[in-house]
Amino acid sequence: MIARLSQMSLFLRTIIVTLLLALLGCTSLGHSDAANNAPANHNTANANESTMENQKPAASGPLDPRLAAANARFGFKLYSELTKQSAEKNIFVSPASIALCLTMAYNGAEGETRQAMARALETQALSLEDLNRAYAGLKAALENPDAKVKLQIANSLWARQGLQFKADFIQRNKNYFGAQVTALNFDDPSAPATINQWVSEQTNGKIDKIVDQIDSQSILFLINAIYFKGAWAKEFDKAKTKEDNFTLVRGAKRLPMMSQSGNYQYLETGDFQAISLPYGGGRVSFYVFLPTASSSLGAFEKSLTEAKWQQWMTQFHATDGDLSLPRFRVTYEATLNDALKALGMGTAFDEGRANFSGMIQMGGQNVYISRVRHKTFAEVNEEGTEAAAVTSTEMRATSMVMPRQRFRMMVDRPFFCAIRDNASGAVLFMGSIYDPQ
Repeated sequence: MIARLSQMSLFLRTIIVTLLLALLGCTSLGHSDAANNAPANHNTANANESTMENQKPAASGPLDPRLAAANARFGFKLYSELTKQSAEKNIFVSPASIALCLTMAYNGAEGETRQAMARALETQALSLEDLNRAYAGLKAALENPDAKVKLQIANSLWARQGLQFKADFIQRNKNYFGAQVTALNFDDPSAPATINQWVSEQTNGKIDKIVDQIDSQSILFLINAIYFKGAWAKEFDKAKTKEDNFTLVRGAKRLPMMSQSGNYQYLETGDFQAISLPYGGGRVSFYVFLPTASSSLGAFEKSLTEAKWQQWMTQFHATDGDLSLPRFRVTYEATLNDALKALGMGTAFDEGRANFSGMIQMGGQNVYISRVRHKTFAEVNEEGTEAAAVTSTEMRATSMVMPRQRFRMMVDRPFFCAIRDNASGAVLFMGSIYDPQ
């Protein structure tokens, strides 16, 4: 029994932590013939050819539950760090995109750096071979999961032309992550535009830039792009969309509110209401968590853990009710260096201690991660949801369940939402929306 609470801030938090295997190209670039057909004992590949032929991901078996669990733990840990840095501000991230991009770089890490990245990514229980095979299987399983859902995952590696990257590093990223590998003249002023054009194409124009400029010390960009478009199993009637108040943390605004009634997978506790809105045939759903009027989105963020998330997923039940949801769009971008360092990955960013010798040998120079950048876009309307995410890793040298009953859910204040692949349990997107636009 939830009375409509007016003048409360809307917090939209779209969680897509679905480990999208988009390990953005931590692959090694090679000569077009030598890299694509490199013999097992060939240790390096020369980054001279502008583009290398893409290879299909390696054949995969059943989905590895260890990877799903690791990605979920990583996603919620990262989200917690980002909410600390951006209190009461919109957040919308794709943990899957970030994890994929970092895993590609992980394929070139050695020693203490590899151990630190494994701890941050929660993948200590998987060997490198198991991890790569698990990602290949996940990527294959996630892409085009439903006739009414479009989900694309693309990975690429952009290397400074003329450098010698290790052939096995390149092959692993091409074989398991389907990464496109390109040797690019980083000194050419048009190089950033070339990379950004690929990003725009892979996100259907929703994200058009991830690289502003290329530093003289930059040697490699690993990029993952994810594009999602899903039609609701039950669309909202546009004729029922009306403007109504949406309460912000400070003040209020008028927003178009979509409305519908029906039977939904629903969960209510003393702290929040939650609803699952399926796309197409129901494999992928959009989850909305609305904190009660006596609580807040900030309090919900602090309490959110992977363990609680998994528990909640088992507690939804079919319930009749009425729903009002704002029509909105959100964009987000962040540099993830500080958050990843807080998760224990600081060694990978340390010029003096980072060890990526499995990626490339630079003589007396050391290779390290200089910046991990993330951008997202999402639009929710009467027809469904469109979302995109891009992650770039730049390498440089040197509660108690309430009784079920008919509910009234008015999402007119800050709330949490997620897009989840219900078959694999992968959370594709997650975010906090305090001020929907």
